[in-house]
Amino acid sequence: MFAHGFGTDQSMWNKILPSLIDHYRVILFDHVGSGGSDQSAYDSATYCLLDAYVDDLMELCAELDLVDATLIGHSVGAMMAISAAAKDHSRRWGRLILLTASPSYLDYPEDGYVGGFTRQDIAEVFESLDANYLVWAESMAPVYMNTPDAPELDHEIQGSFGRISPRVARDFARVAFLSDVRHLLPEVRIPALILQSTDDIVTPEQVGTYLHEHLRASTLVRLEATGHFPQSSAPEETVAAILSYLKQT
Repeated sequence: MFAHGFGTDQSMWNKILPSLIDHYRVILFDHVGSGGSDQSAYDSATYCLLDAYVDDLMELCAELDLVDATLIGHSVGAMMAISAAAKDHSRRWGRLILLTASPSYLDYPEDGYVGGFTRQDIAEVFESLDANYLVWAESMAPVYMNTPDAPELDHEIQGSFGRISPRVARDFARVAFLSDVRHLLPEVRIPALILQSTDDIVTPEQVGTYLHEHLRASTLVRLEATGHFPQSSAPEETVAAILSYLKQT
């Protein structure tokens, strides 16, 4: 099962699916408010918290009666995966794959945690989002993608950002940047693969190390791919790492 991140939808996985669908049952979905989901089901008061998305994940898992499933989460979708695994008392999840993942994007100097963003950084992100989401998306897509030699990928992520409504984007950005699942890491008892990109402005190198140190049965793989969307910018390398891990577990 694939859980996409902020500003995207299930189409963000398209480039790696051909290597998976012949060997595995693949489940794709859009978070409420994103992609082809029922837009009328979106409510800001409900989806202002990560738990609402995690509840959706758990309900979908139960509805499909999944057993020993692999949950692959990208970005804030990885936060959801961590939370879902920590709360999974029925043991439906067998393993996690966390792609450019972070347990908290915010720095917490009081306990020595460096997530990559100060509170001032986050305040400026929210200010830009609130002022004009589409302008923010156009300017930040190349920064997050970080593939200067492949400008067509910038357009790809800009298009993805543009498909989400500004209201949902503003809410979802706050969920992503303000959530903190560090306290749940010791509760995750299933194996986890952490796929860390190079030069990812959203998820710096030390965050992958932190996850690896705090997830008891984790494997950390550092990809040569740059930026926050390796499933798009380096699908061959990304899916090769996933397949190698699945064969081992």
